[in-house]
Amino acid sequence: MLTTPPSMAIAAGLILMAYLIGSIPFAVVVSKLMGLQDPRSYGSKNPGATNVLRTGNKKAAALTLLGDAAKGWFALWLAGVLVPGITPGIFALVAIAVFLGHLYPVFLGFKGGKGVATALGVLAAISGWLALAVVVTWLLMAVISRYSSLSALVAAFCAPLFYVLGSGMAWYAHTHITLAIVVITALLFYRHAANISRLIKGTESRIGSKKK
Repeated sequence: MLTTPPSMAIAAGLILMAYLIGSIPFAVVVSKLMGLQDPRSYGSKNPGATNVLRTGNKKAAALTLLGDAAKGWFALWLAGVLVPGITPGIFALVAIAVFLGHLYPVFLGFKGGKGVATALGVLAAISGWLALAVVVTWLLMAVISRYSSLSALVAAFCAPLFYVLGSGMAWYAHTHITLAIVVITALLFYRHAANISRLIKGTESRIGSKKK
């Protein structure tokens, strides 16, 4: 990575670019293209893959998941292409920016999704092994609990731990990137506050439940 940071203008441009990429609402776009109801009008009203799945259309949910994850990866990949050897600090800010774009998208009046898939895409850009470890954690929790939100929270909590612990085997842990993962994890928990409350009350919807 670069030893000399890029100019402030270049750094700001990368961060803005990442935010705009993160703002692309794949749940809304996919639903519209497939003739489905706007995901903001039913279920949790969250423009994300889990809510789209409540329509019973697994293809639409899968495409939403892939799109949201891809934009997290793509923003970081593109930043690396535009600025070869991008510094860990700028890389970390770009990671947070694309994630914030999904949570607070300019194209949806700053009311976006909860960021699980986009966070996964960000982790994949950092390390494929890190993303795989998080996916396996999510799958295990999903099979055991059948709660998407609980699975996401457990996987998110483990993400920074996996990154730091894995630094001795598959990658070198950068402080800025570690902090970015921690920030993303904290934001995921914040965005899942209502889910946490429902989990405690036992009223949280399980994976695959359809809209009423």
